[in-house]
Parts: sequence; C-alpha cells; structure tokens
Amino acid sequence: MKQLLPDGWPRPKGYSNAVSVNSGRTIYIAGLIGWNEDEVIVSDCLMDQFRKTLENIDAVLKAGGAGPEHIVRMTWYITDKQEYLKNLKEIGAIYREVMGKNYPAMACVEVSALMEDRAKIEIETTAVIET
Repeated sequence: MKQLLPDGWPRPKGYSNAVSVNSGRTIYIAGLIGWNEDEVIVSDCLMDQFRKTLENIDAVLKAGGAGPEHIVRMTWYITDKQEYLKNLKEIGAIYREVMGKNYPAMACVEVSALMEDRAKIEIETTAVIET
C-alpha cells in the first residue's frame, strides 16, 4: 500500500488523501458500531463506543487473516459533530492505540441518527491484503 500525496499538498493529520494498492484480496467490513458480541452498546460515551468500534473492526480483520495495516479506506458516521470535534485529541490517541500508525483514506460524515438508537458512531472499512 502506498499513500498518495500530490506535490505541494500538506500531509493530512490522522488520515491519507488516497492510497494505492497493486492487487490483493479485499475485505469489505459493514458499518460496525460500539457494541459487544451480544449486540449490547457498551456505553453512551462517544469515546467508549469509538474504542469498541475499532476493536470490533480489528476482530473482523483478524478473522480474515488481516490487521489494521491492511485498511485502505474508512467511512465514519457520527451523530454529533461538536462532540466529535471536542474530543479530537482523545479520538486520535484511541485510534493510534487500537489501530497503530496506519492512516487509510477516510471520510467522516455527521448523520442525524444511526439505525441503533444509542449508537453515536458507525464505521465502514475496506482492507486489502496485497499479493
């Protein structure tokens, strides 16, 4: 995987503008939220839900023989932009703790609600294991 950065563009913080992969096996992970294996939301705190969501993504990746280093794209859906922005430093720390210093192409979108009423964040992920 190679991060793409046009000449003169500043390096983004915490994500990549684009990544390029040659070829490989692709894993598409549905939108996951911060609930446990019994489908119970772990907390009403965004930070707790975020951590659990990343842990869930990591577990699915491991089930497919992959890890965070194989993630090429993530789309984050959040229900409260201001809460997200207020906690950016902690979000970054949690991300690095669970995912390491792997920065795929990302988008973050504020939505009015998620399908699970208590969910505050949902993340879709694509990973590629290069061959």
